[in-house]
Amino acid sequence: MENHKNVTEFVFMGLWENRQVELLFFLLFLLCYLAVLMGNTVILLTVNYSHLIEQPMYYFLCHLSLMDLCYTSTVVPRLIKDLAAATKNISYNECMTQLFTAHLLAGVEIFILVSMALDRYVAIVKPLHYMAIMNRKKCNMLIVMAWVVGFWHSIALLLMVLSLPFCGPNHINHYLCDVKPLLKLVCKDIHVVSILVIANSGMVVVAIFLVLVASYILILYNLRTRSSAGRRKALSTCSSHVMVVVLFFVPCIYTYVLPAGSENKDKEISVFYTVIAPMLNPLIYTLRNTEMKSAMRKVWSQMSHSELK
Repeated sequence: MENHKNVTEFVFMGLWENRQVELLFFLLFLLCYLAVLMGNTVILLTVNYSHLIEQPMYYFLCHLSLMDLCYTSTVVPRLIKDLAAATKNISYNECMTQLFTAHLLAGVEIFILVSMALDRYVAIVKPLHYMAIMNRKKCNMLIVMAWVVGFWHSIALLLMVLSLPFCGPNHINHYLCDVKPLLKLVCKDIHVVSILVIANSGMVVVAIFLVLVASYILILYNLRTRSSAGRRKALSTCSSHVMVVVLFFVPCIYTYVLPAGSENKDKEISVFYTVIAPMLNPLIYTLRNTEMKSAMRKVWSQMSHSELK
């Protein structure tokens, strides 16, 4: 704790250093956050109160929606509050807590997306063995693994940042406590630490993205032998997942592959995976999915009937 004794709090510089623009975006991000809460809550209720929960794809979707809710709630409420505030202070301990929690939940979400890709791969490439391979026990194991991997990723980053000396400037050029903007405030050479961060976050995200791309290339290759109706159904499901993966991974790759000292648009790009992707995910998975829309109608009609009684 001696390392950071000169810095007891940080000050966010925010997305924009223009008061009028920030007040305008206060309303916009408030509406976005309400959309995230509503959309993901609808998915959670629909899947949990319908037969869809028995299917691995929707079981993983349920966990993805939960992660979107939790991850966005670690970042966006504070961003909304800071957009309306004159000063954007955060204590050292709160900053470290946000850093750990955000990376934990993002890490879990990444591996849930991997589990969803695995589920689609098995369903299309090995349909006869699908129920044996993707049974509930294995699905639970994949979720536990996602939490374990997410925890080790975030604890490694947290311990790295806790060991660094913050003894001078305390203005973070961002709207959240993330490892790269924090490295710019460290009062020692950060080249080695910057390489470790790129290895821990950037290279891992790139590797996982390439694995996901390869899995979808294999899926497309295997769809050649299917009937046109089977191809359409498989492509509809997979295209939704591909859109979600691209929305989340491409901004993450841009943010974490470049070194900490480089001048880039990190804070603007990070809005995509902190706000926009969690807001669009429910729309992508419901508007393009007839099974989901049918389940939503049944669940909400049951709920309205029970309320009338």
